[in-house]
Amino acid sequence: MAVPEHDHGGHEHGHHHHHTGQGRTLVIALLLTLAFAGIEAVAGWWSGSLALLADAAHMLTDSSALGLAAAAAWLARRPPSMRHSYGLVRAEVMAALFNSLLMLVLIGFIVHEAIDRFGTPRDIAGSTVIGVAMIGLAINLAVAWVLNRGEHTLNSRAALLHVLGDALGSVAAIAAGIVIVTTGWTPIDPLLSLLVATLILVSALRLLREVMHVLMEGVPLNLRLDTIGQDLARLDGVLRVHDLHVWTLSSGTIALSAHLEIRSLADWPGILAAARRLMDTQHGIRHVTLQPEALAAQPLLRGDWPPRAGGSQG
Repeated sequence: MAVPEHDHGGHEHGHHHHHTGQGRTLVIALLLTLAFAGIEAVAGWWSGSLALLADAAHMLTDSSALGLAAAAAWLARRPPSMRHSYGLVRAEVMAALFNSLLMLVLIGFIVHEAIDRFGTPRDIAGSTVIGVAMIGLAINLAVAWVLNRGEHTLNSRAALLHVLGDALGSVAAIAAGIVIVTTGWTPIDPLLSLLVATLILVSALRLLREVMHVLMEGVPLNLRLDTIGQDLARLDGVLRVHDLHVWTLSSGTIALSAHLEIRSLADWPGILAAARRLMDTQHGIRHVTLQPEALAAQPLLRGDWPPRAGGSQG
């Protein structure tokens, strides 16, 4: 049985479909990052370096981010069903919420261990730290190169920023190893671990804020609701726009619904086509649901977007 489409005068069901090539690129980056995170965690435990353990934790969070991006590329190709009319795109958002909370737990562990090591310093194999961290830096740069060669979407750009941030963690671990080998000053290890924890905290809080904004059906942070309403109201034949709502379905998929008051229903096909084209080219919105309301008897000024007193504004 076919899934019934909503009929609100004009409905474009335009989920952003990620190309298979992007999914393959993200999977390669994920496997490289995840494999070395395990190696770095073992090396950090064996050498006694908290900096390596912290960097391994950071790479683990990067792996989660890459995994979410890869899952999004796969989920975006799943068709809607009778149970899930939008498909399963929100699974990415729920996974991102879990990922951000997991990062906060890791930060707490790193900070606790760093404070403990200030009071009870431990022997650290500085040369091992340098060697492993250098390999980690090379892996990060390789993953960044792979991502940069792939399709440049919001998902891949966010994953690239995660990887570049992790490269800074590898640099911090290298610096700790060099200081320990040359001076024997071990407090540099927990100090730089706190630096890496701060990097993770910034990423975690940013991700958590974005996830909560999506779950609360907020207008995407890169869009302005008033600008979108004014653009729609300026279309030929449109008298007023009301009940305007813009929200994020999943990463890269933005939805819009609105009521357009028009002079005549005979003008609707042209207005609908122009509105879809405008929302796509100017704002990147491809999932558009518009409801026409013919108000030929009410002479309103074109471009008057804000609702009348007592009206509804999305």
